[in-house]
Amino acid sequence: MQHRNSSLGRPSGTDGSDYSYRMVVDSRYQLVAKGKKRLSLLFIIEALVLLIGVVFAFLPGREQHIPNTAVFSSVIVSVVLVIIADIGRRRSRSGLLRFYAIASSIATLQLIVSLAMWHSLPKAIWDFGFSETRRFDATGFTGLQAGLLLYLLTFSLFKIWTIKAVLSLIFNMSPPKKSS
Repeated sequence: MQHRNSSLGRPSGTDGSDYSYRMVVDSRYQLVAKGKKRLSLLFIIEALVLLIGVVFAFLPGREQHIPNTAVFSSVIVSVVLVIIADIGRRRSRSGLLRFYAIASSIATLQLIVSLAMWHSLPKAIWDFGFSETRRFDATGFTGLQAGLLLYLLTFSLFKIWTIKAVLSLIFNMSPPKKSS
């Protein structure tokens, strides 16, 4: 058979009856390709969201003259983990993706707790929710704390979504179990 040329139509030497013998890509490999593409976008968005976390780390908290080293270290670890996960995504290394899923969850938890404590978020939520007044009074709940709360909730949900995508990719990358 000759090589296929799109302008000539069907290659010479075949009548089309060999269609059933052609290779078909398994749906699992198609899911892996889609998962890798989705993860590349999620990793870029995660890096941008981590930059917003750095902005919150620079804003003054309880002690204005001391930098928030816990947030900075958490962000640095998270960025390194995103780089490791991207390498794992590109090279189809499920071990690196598993490491990212576990370590990134711990770093995210540290980032969330550290930022919340730095800006006295639990105290503000407690005071806001359990005050004696019945009308809407947000005097103890500043705009910074409201923005931080929104950021932390959004980042938590985004991280859960990313971890779910990573686990889905790992599941699709692993070979199917053979029944005995």
